[in-house]
Amino acid sequence: ARWQLYPPQRALRAWAALRSASDEQKKEPFAPPSQQPLDPHPGEQQPQEDPQGPRPSYTGQGGQEPEDYESEEQLQHRILTAALEFVPEHGWTAEAIAEGAKVCGQRSAGAGMFHRDGSELVLHFVSQCISKLSELLEQEQKLVQLGEAEKKPTDQFLRDAVEARLRMLIPYIEKWPQALSVL
Repeated sequence: ARWQLYPPQRALRAWAALRSASDEQKKEPFAPPSQQPLDPHPGEQQPQEDPQGPRPSYTGQGGQEPEDYESEEQLQHRILTAALEFVPEHGWTAEAIAEGAKVCGQRSAGAGMFHRDGSELVLHFVSQCISKLSELLEQEQKLVQLGEAEKKPTDQFLRDAVEARLRMLIPYIEKWPQALSVL
């Protein structure tokens, strides 16, 4: 399995998929990573098929997914979000993900859905922070456009944006060096 030889590529792909998912959730349903061409190193050979085979599609007679259907990506997102609560105790590990899976009622999902190194959890957190910061900056921009706030000088704008992003690390600051080493 060539994917095992290149952990940084897996991490980059996972981050790109999570970032894409957070962007697409605002617009339309998430497309599976297999439908998103992502080639960080165009000259290298990449695996052509998903080692687990095609994923089942649960559609009704009209070709529509049931209202209560949760895709694998949605379930992963839910588990990873729940797992963030356990990072201060367990770190950026598979144990934190397993605890998140238990909270979501998926006791066995933590073992099979994610890599053992916890990289998906770190990338999920980074993706959430990027989304939150983008929303914050968009809200500030709207206030300026509506005339309800004054436009900040560039240095103050950047200082505030960096500070807001760094404040998102506060609950995880003790375990953040571990996250950086995972990445």
